[in-house]
Amino acid sequence: MQRSASCSGTRSLASMLLAVLYLSTLLFATLAMAGKDYYKILGVSRDASQSEIKRQYKTLSRKHHPDKNPGDEAAHERFIELAQAYEVLSDSEKREIYNRYGEEGLKNQGAGNGGFHDPFDIFAQFFGGHVKFDRRGGGGRAKPRGPDVHIHVPVTLLELYAGAEIDVDISKQAICPHCDGSGAASPDDIDTCSTCGGSGVRIIKQMLGPGIVQQMQTTCDECHGKGRKVTKECPHCKGTRVTRASDQLTIRVEPGMADGELVAFEEEADQHPDHEPGSVVFHLQQEPHKVYERRGDDLYAEETITLADALVGFDRTLLHVDNKSKVEIARKAVTPPGYVQRLAGKGMPRRGAGASKFGDLFVTYWIQFPKELDAASKDEVRRLFGHESKAKWEPKKDGQRQARQTHDEL
Repeated sequence: MQRSASCSGTRSLASMLLAVLYLSTLLFATLAMAGKDYYKILGVSRDASQSEIKRQYKTLSRKHHPDKNPGDEAAHERFIELAQAYEVLSDSEKREIYNRYGEEGLKNQGAGNGGFHDPFDIFAQFFGGHVKFDRRGGGGRAKPRGPDVHIHVPVTLLELYAGAEIDVDISKQAICPHCDGSGAASPDDIDTCSTCGGSGVRIIKQMLGPGIVQQMQTTCDECHGKGRKVTKECPHCKGTRVTRASDQLTIRVEPGMADGELVAFEEEADQHPDHEPGSVVFHLQQEPHKVYERRGDDLYAEETITLADALVGFDRTLLHVDNKSKVEIARKAVTPPGYVQRLAGKGMPRRGAGASKFGDLFVTYWIQFPKELDAASKDEVRRLFGHESKAKWEPKKDGQRQARQTHDEL
């Protein structure tokens, strides 16, 4: 009877332990599911490919960017959530942890709870910027960095004034997705080099004299320093480990950007298993405008007026560089040839100075004189202006020409 009671107690204890373990697992799973659903935030399925995740992040981050939604706190929070979701789901290791343990698992791994990158830095990876990301980790860069790719992109003055998003399709070298850059048909088709034992180098000993031996290290000529040999090549890349791929980068032109400004996309250049990719650097090249010339934050234009307008004044309008607003230009006084009128705040946006800060617009006036006058018109001019042409001309004492006049219109 005692033995029976003991066995019964043991079974009861085991049942209790199993129940506790089950409840703990259920509780942990519940907590994991209660965290943020990054797939739902990005609007993708749990088996979405990296290209789908990338494309969806680009679309939604543009829509909810704070610059497009000034004062909208909800959009700002959404922008941050999108960056966090992309950071997790675009990283295979973080994504696996998240799929198994949810947001709580990421926090335990240090990938959540304040461990995210700046959302604007992540955004800059897709839309360009001047941020240089340090992805070397604590031990320094393990691979050499590949060359940067420089591309010149034409932009209009309107795009530099109002801002724009320009999609650029590029073709680049990419690591073969079929062999993951190994160059082999399968992992079983890779053998360790028998010559160097997998080290990639050979030690050569040379006798220099009695009892004197010199050792030299050289790259293994059998495996070319790789430490391994491919017995069967990947049929897709033919053993080269790389293929050609197409990609699309979106340049985010900010209002007030300058001609010749650089927009860099980190690690978007050619890929290779033996080096880190360089940057794709876009050079913005402003196309000439038919009316306006830009100098820094200021705009310059020329306007031709009739002789009558120059003498009695005029009221005109110019279509602004934004192709929407009208700029009122007017003169009541006599306008001499080459006169420059300054219109404050009608120039280009001042980069980083806020939405209300603009440069100035300078308009130079040129006079269209009549080709000839008949006798009656000449008499009328003499009657109106007298015989000023007969007056004695007195040069300025300093012998210098009078400086071009500039009128400030506030």
